[in-house]
Amino acid sequence: MMRRSFCLIFAVLAAGCAAKGPGQAPRTTAAIPAEPPRGEPSLYLNMQGPGLQAAFGRPAFVRRDGATEMWRYDGEACRAFFFLYGAPLAVRHVETLPHGVQRAADSACLTALRASPAKTS
Repeated sequence: MMRRSFCLIFAVLAAGCAAKGPGQAPRTTAAIPAEPPRGEPSLYLNMQGPGLQAAFGRPAFVRRDGATEMWRYDGEACRAFFFLYGAPLAVRHVETLPHGVQRAADSACLTALRASPAKTS
């Protein structure tokens, strides 16, 4: 009888642990933000790093993730993000904040950044 009770208690405890799982937090769902609109200015696509620096100066921030780099340029009213990858390292995507109405990059922002000296943070 004692053995049967021990087996029953053990089975109930094991079932309770399996249902909850060790260290599992309750699952929450978060919406993935919408993808920014496409529409890079063709002037900058495939521009290599040295050409980008010649046009905009030294970036305010550079982030490297493996073979990909993101260069950020800061202006008075906007920021530009250039995503470079490939061999040789070249611009493959451009975004600005705020972005254009129907495009990922606002050409007025890029023009203003080219005209003003680079700001570094």
